[in-house]
Amino acid sequence: MGINVKEESLRLHKEKKGKLEVVGTMPLRNGEDLALAYTPGIAGPCLEIAKDKENAYEYTIKGRSVAVITNGTAVLGLGNIGSLAGLPVVEGKALLLKRFGNVDAMPICIDSTDSDDIINTIKNISIGFGGIHLEDIKAPECFYIEERLKEILDIPVYHDDQHGTAIAVLAGLYNALKIVDKDLAKIKVVINGAGASGIATAKLLISAGVENIILCDINGVVVEGDATLNEPQQKIARVTNSGLEKGKLEDVIKNADVFIGVSDANTLTKEMVESMNKDSIVFALANPTPEIMPDEAKKAGARVIATGRSDFPNQINNVLVFPGIFKGALKSRAKDICDEMKIAAAKGIANLINDDELHEEYIVPTVFNEEVCDAVCNAVTETARKLGTAIDWK
Repeated sequence: MGINVKEESLRLHKEKKGKLEVVGTMPLRNGEDLALAYTPGIAGPCLEIAKDKENAYEYTIKGRSVAVITNGTAVLGLGNIGSLAGLPVVEGKALLLKRFGNVDAMPICIDSTDSDDIINTIKNISIGFGGIHLEDIKAPECFYIEERLKEILDIPVYHDDQHGTAIAVLAGLYNALKIVDKDLAKIKVVINGAGASGIATAKLLISAGVENIILCDINGVVVEGDATLNEPQQKIARVTNSGLEKGKLEDVIKNADVFIGVSDANTLTKEMVESMNKDSIVFALANPTPEIMPDEAKKAGARVIATGRSDFPNQINNVLVFPGIFKGALKSRAKDICDEMKIAAAKGIANLINDDELHEEYIVPTVFNEEVCDAVCNAVTETARKLGTAIDWK
């Protein structure tokens, strides 16, 4: 008999009072230890940092720490439940960063829905961190917040709901296309969900070489010229759906090779899958209930199926991505996490599965594969070195 996950999780969180604790790296056994770790010894590193702020990377936690920040406006599938209610999630992301990437992270809740207020708050606290990990901030505000922070900060800013999803999807797609023997540049991809994850995934797939992408949202197909679209949707509409197709998901899914769902439960029907091209690929990533259940997609003719759940094969999970992204960004002292790094990270994840191991139910490694983080980290640092953006490359 399986455990009741909700009740057991509540019990564990209550018992442990959250998922994190602060542990010191220096001993405090006597007066000599105290003098070295605190006053008067700390005057030394303080003065070195005052002379050159880059010395903070050498003498403090800055060079190995990330702020994981939410305002609680798009928490998992729970919606706008508030910043404090989002604290368990950013605690969890901090735990995952430590467990898989050995990156120290601090969960931070900002009690505001004003984008400029959030930007200013993050700007003012960012000096003590080596990176900013944005989490569970709703679209379209998340795009503006990330873009502005990238402009004004000299440390990497990364919104996991956008880029973690996009990189994990691209990694799975690389291997799925090997199985069905189709070309990235020749496939038709339909993305259901035109929010943070859907738009970021479309952007990264375009950078990787996909030429035919159509997005849909709750109102139908995203098409250039539609005045009802928000600004990020209008921007993505200019570089997708070149045929200006209109209608609903059931209209544009016909003859598609790939479906990527970052939307809601049960939005893809058996009939829609049947209308796709032979050897279709279905990534139904809505959680906890996917756009279509894997057995239904299989019956309808899908060749490769992935979900966001751990109880089905091919879990497309952001945990494959963000620990290694930040480990690599901190190691190379990258100022930004660019598309070249994201594509290299996706290839690094995909290449962990050898061709003789690859099959329809094994297109991405599990999150507990200890090689994943280093593969992503190495992809980021190598790319930073090639682009000439790495500092202190070793």
